[in-house]
Amino acid sequence: MNPRPFVAFSPYTVYLREEWARLRADTPMPLSEAELDNLSSLTERVSADEVVDIYLPLSRLLNLYVEAAQSLHGSTTRFLRKGDGKMPFIIGLAGSVAVGKSTTGRVLQALLARWPSHPRVELVPTDGFLFPNEVLEARGLMNRKGFPESYDLTKLLNFLGEVKSGKDRVEAPVYSHLIYDVLPDQPLSIQRPDIVIVEGLNVLQPAKLPKDGEAIPFVSDFFDFSIYIDAAAELVESWYVERFLRLRQTAFRDPASYFHRYATLSEEEAVATGLSIWRSINLANLNENILPTRQRADLILRKGADHAVETVALRKL
Repeated sequence: MNPRPFVAFSPYTVYLREEWARLRADTPMPLSEAELDNLSSLTERVSADEVVDIYLPLSRLLNLYVEAAQSLHGSTTRFLRKGDGKMPFIIGLAGSVAVGKSTTGRVLQALLARWPSHPRVELVPTDGFLFPNEVLEARGLMNRKGFPESYDLTKLLNFLGEVKSGKDRVEAPVYSHLIYDVLPDQPLSIQRPDIVIVEGLNVLQPAKLPKDGEAIPFVSDFFDFSIYIDAAAELVESWYVERFLRLRQTAFRDPASYFHRYATLSEEEAVATGLSIWRSINLANLNENILPTRQRADLILRKGADHAVETVALRKL
């Protein structure tokens, strides 16, 4: 086996938290404490400091990208003498289970919608594009839920194609974490968005190269900007177990919950069960499929303890 070549070059510029925070400039803080509470998750409290230091500079950067894309699209349609409408800007958001993707997505949605040039911002989790449990069970994939083969890739690609084409109304399937399945006939309706944030485990995964030279589209083909939420596996493991324990005391107590059987576990049993699920399924998916896509992102947010972002790596132009 040939050794990996050493190249003294990185495609990223890495900013420490303090350096990145200074890029906020005079961007105002638009979120109240009540709004921060609503954006927080079971195990991740969104603090004002995190928004000010990390997400306000990021929203300012993304605003520049969006406005530049809008300007380029307008100039191109005039050049081609086409009457195309606006083209939504699509942001891909990737990372492990329990790393905080959904929270980041909600914060970015709230901040980006405050900019006057793109007030309509939609957040679409790719969980809705998982095959229904009935299909996964028939294919023996229930223990591979979240792995690439558990998604209806054709449906996801068609959805992104419709969004990118500027279609007036597009529907995305919705997933229920309570019943652990896709909700039939309850789609999320998206109408003429300025920005769509697509959040999921494997959204940066490339397709296999075609041997015949024909196009094989993959999800990130549709992204205008991509973000990877990163953290040490040991930290994510602790966050996953913490979330499992919180759910055992809350959502799992609902008799309708798919995981209702875990509600009666003792503390020790719950920790052991959470660790077992993490290590046998989610850690395997992280190592095999998710982590290898990290370097495909335009921006990497590296978290430390307490979900605080410590460094920001931005791909050089």
